[in-house]
Parts: sequence; C-alpha cells; structure tokens
Amino acid sequence: MYDFNEQVVVITGASRGIGAAIAQQFAKAGATVVVSSRHQDTIDQVADNIRKHGGQAHAISCHNGDKESRQKLIDAVMQLCGRIDVLINNAAANPYFGPVLNTGYEAMQKTIEVNIEGYFHLSQLAGQIMKKQGKGVIINTASVNGSDPAAMQGIYSVTKTAIMAMTRSFAKECAQFGIRVNAVLPGLTDTKFASALTQNEAMLKMILPQIPMGRMAQPDEIAPAYLFLASDQAAYITGVNLPVDGGFLA
Repeated sequence: MYDFNEQVVVITGASRGIGAAIAQQFAKAGATVVVSSRHQDTIDQVADNIRKHGGQAHAISCHNGDKESRQKLIDAVMQLCGRIDVLINNAAANPYFGPVLNTGYEAMQKTIEVNIEGYFHLSQLAGQIMKKQGKGVIINTASVNGSDPAAMQGIYSVTKTAIMAMTRSFAKECAQFGIRVNAVLPGLTDTKFASALTQNEAMLKMILPQIPMGRMAQPDEIAPAYLFLASDQAAYITGVNLPVDGGFLA
C-alpha cells in the first residue's frame, strides 16, 4: 500500500515495542530505516531481523536525553545515508510511577530531558536538513496521557502534553519549507515500557472498561498510523495529534 523506496527513515526508541514495529513496517514498505536507542546490542538485533527479511537497516545508538549524542546520531545518519526523509521521535522515559506530589527531582529531570528536550532538539537538527532538501516529515510519539493525564503518571503526562504542543508549533512554522509535522497518541499498548500497567491486574480492571474496544493494543496495530502520516496519502495533513487508542479519547 505504501511505497517508501529510496527514503531514509530515522526512528528513536526502536529497540522494542512500538518503535521496533514501526521500523519493521517501514522496511517492508521499502525504506532504509535507521533504528536508534541507548543500547547498541538491542538495536543491532532489530536491524539484523529487518535485514534477514530483505529490508535495509542501520543501527546507531543514541541517548535521547543527551545533546551530544543526538548530534552524533544525525551526523552519522547523514554520513551513512546522505539524507533524512522521515524522523520519528519515539524514545521515551517514564522512570517514576506514583503520586505527583512525591515525584523526585531526578525522575522529573530525566523525563523532561528525554521526552521534551530530546524531541525538540532532534526535530531542529533533522528539520534543518529537511529544509535544505525542500521536504520532509517529522512524527512524534505523544500519548493519550497528553490529552487526558493519568493518575500516578504526572510528569510523564505533562511531557506528552508538551509534545502535542510542540508538534503544532513545528507544523505551523515548518510547512513553508515542505516539512509536515504530526503526532501519534497511542493508547494502552502491550509493551515492556507499559508493563507497570499491562502486568498489573488491578490497573487493567480500572483501565480496560474505559476503552470502548475493551482491550489493549499490540505494537503492530499502532505502527500503521506512522506510515500513513509519512506517506503521500497524508500530503495535506500537518499539525495533527492522532489518537490510536481503541476509542479511549472518544
């Protein structure tokens, strides 16, 4: 359905879960994918799996909360591939689950560094390249928590709301350069990242009744939204925060 041949797609937070599913689906659609995360061994596994199935992939480690690491990622992509057609900001930190009044400063700082500073800076770096190219796509992973903050996930919800605002800000300013910027808001998804919820029966009993479809998503069900927003079929879509949540925000 989608054709991303000769396009370079950079995905952060791609070692597992939604990020790995995004990478696999873009590779199947013909893209050269660059998978990134903090640990080289885990993204090597994702890239190897893509290549085993006939896709093109590179693995470049990056600490999304570190300025120098982000710059090195973009420099390495340009050296390897010579262009960036799609940037997917998917890396995330959520080190604290508990009452908002008890959030530790270090946990707050880490969540902001990865989820806000990381997305903003990488969007700037990739956006400058896309501006020179005359086109490009940036897609941010926000969350339903950005629209409806969840209890015990205060600082995480705050950063996801910021990502939604960031998406609209970049979209408004970058459209003149041929750059489209959108966000996907996943609902509850069966990933290791969300295990504090998905493996907690008491929490599931509270959450699942709020989802009209009555279940959590699988990563492969979230990933197609990114392909659509990056595709030519979405050529007139920018500044959108798209929920993929089984109806949770309906």
